[in-house]
Amino acid sequence: MSRHRSIGLAAALSAAVLAAAPAAGAAGRPTIAALQVTLRHHHVYRGPVDGVVGPGTTAAVIRFQRRHGLTPDGVVGPATRHALGRFARHGFGSRRLAPGNTGWDVAALQFALAWHGFPNGTIDGGFGRHTERALVKFQRWAHLTPDGIAGPGTFRSLLGPLPLCPISLAWPLDAPVGSSFGPRGTSFHPGIDLSAPPGTPVGAARGGRVVFAGFDGGGYGKLVEIAHGNGVVSMYAHLSAIAVRTGRAVVTGTIVGRVGSTGEATGPHLHFEVRVRGAAVDPVPALP
Repeated sequence: MSRHRSIGLAAALSAAVLAAAPAAGAAGRPTIAALQVTLRHHHVYRGPVDGVVGPGTTAAVIRFQRRHGLTPDGVVGPATRHALGRFARHGFGSRRLAPGNTGWDVAALQFALAWHGFPNGTIDGGFGRHTERALVKFQRWAHLTPDGIAGPGTFRSLLGPLPLCPISLAWPLDAPVGSSFGPRGTSFHPGIDLSAPPGTPVGAARGGRVVFAGFDGGGYGKLVEIAHGNGVVSMYAHLSAIAVRTGRAVVTGTIVGRVGSTGEATGPHLHFEVRVRGAAVDPVPALP
């Protein structure tokens, strides 16, 4: 591919990522998330990396522009982009990304991977082992060569539709959503949190077979996973007690455990997560 065609592809990819919302009802965009990460590096923005051009992001841009003697219009034009320095040099899709890379395009990659179901920890613009692991998982999910290097094929796949739950589900308990699926600070929440008192019974969201019931050392605490077919697995985390065993068949509403705060939890709640072929998806559209 010629240099001019490469530049054209990078520009097209960058424009497409900027224009495409990650999901219905979700306004976050990878390019805006990358801007927020860059502003954080310049210590002018302390808000969440959510990909949304809100008042906080605009104020941070204006603050940066004033510090650098630029017109404080809140618009990231060529002069502002140049002043943001080396970290902002590479737009999304303008180069292949591999472990050790840093910058605006890495932050956009991390954000896009998260929305496609493969969060990688902190969205900070640094391509470390967590980003590499998430990228390899995504590449396998997207039927790409899982080499941990983001090239044109990976960028194009990240512009495709997000995975959705292909089956209907029932609420595992009657409780308000305390934390939704999506960006949370500088990380990404891969499920929803349902606030309920300790000991509240938790029901299976759909019939299936229990594929895991035990303690997860990765932060989920006492955890139950149920396979429902079609590559769909529902997860019930931070339980205080588990009521089923691996291999058991369950129906919708079967009590699988009770609300708790085991693992990395700040208080009693149910972390409810749904994965489709390994990709975390927002469960709310599949719920009544």
